[in-house]
Amino acid sequence: MQKRFDRTALMRRAGAALLGLALAGAAQAEDIVVSNYGVSANGMPFAVAMAKGFFKQEGANVTGILTSAGGGTTLRNMLAGNAPYAEVNPNAVIAAAQQGADIKIVSDNVLTVAEFVWAVKKDAPIHSVKDLKGKKMGYTNPRSTSQALATLVLQSGGLKTEDVELVKTGGFGEGIAALDTGLVDATPVPEPLWSKYRDKYRAIAVAQDMLPPIANVIGIAAGSGVSPEREAFIKGVIRARRLAVEYMEKHPDESGDIVAKVYNLEPAVARAAVRNLVASRTNGIPYWGAGEIHMDGLKRAVDVQKMVGAIKGDVDLDKLIDTRYLPDDLKKVK
Repeated sequence: MQKRFDRTALMRRAGAALLGLALAGAAQAEDIVVSNYGVSANGMPFAVAMAKGFFKQEGANVTGILTSAGGGTTLRNMLAGNAPYAEVNPNAVIAAAQQGADIKIVSDNVLTVAEFVWAVKKDAPIHSVKDLKGKKMGYTNPRSTSQALATLVLQSGGLKTEDVELVKTGGFGEGIAALDTGLVDATPVPEPLWSKYRDKYRAIAVAQDMLPPIANVIGIAAGSGVSPEREAFIKGVIRARRLAVEYMEKHPDESGDIVAKVYNLEPAVARAAVRNLVASRTNGIPYWGAGEIHMDGLKRAVDVQKMVGAIKGDVDLDKLIDTRYLPDDLKKVK
């Protein structure tokens, strides 16, 4: 009997150990949240990281990439779903932090707004921003990035917002439809839509040529209560995304084919978009960053969003930034 008892106890201990290992593995498997994933260019590196196995290579078992159509919704999805990491625009993060949300900026992912052009019909009598005076200019939604950038583009042409009629279209695709039907005379067309429609329209303003580096989307995580397992996971996500950015620079066409499948695009369109953005430099700054924090770009993002009322009051960016998740060579804030 004693021998049998010992054997049974041993089996129980072994089963418990195996269960513990299974639970530990499950705890490390997480979803991440990426704003406009599958639609906007910002999230393309995550598609490459998933397809090439970079997440698993870096010890981050990313089981899925959740998405939504806006920064505020993405942030709510992250907090409601208890996701450890999200990519979102700065204004949503800052607004939430001002309301008491316990979140930190942990990586600087897209450093410019180089995916944007402002386009008109090919036969339109509009050849520069100055020609927009008295015309209708589209933007997506109030307090959006496209509304803020419209103000900067107009200023670059010596115009004020009151010199044009700004028209809310509700989205970029809807803006193109509004341009086709004459509801607007010009509208923002970001990548990959620009690569898809560039033969149909004519660009009168290109962000890369007209606007300075402005932080576009950032990586965020909880400010406190992060377990060691989740800390390792977040570090792995950042490293994997960095590998994806490097891979896209070296293999833009293969990366474009990966993006095409996730974004439901023609391969030629996805390849053109990736090539365009990989080659982009705004004052020497690339579109997709490796994660290191560019303070000037973040400050510009705050200033731009204040212009349209998306951010109010003083913002202490230093208190919002947490570089502990970045690789050592990226921890210095630029």
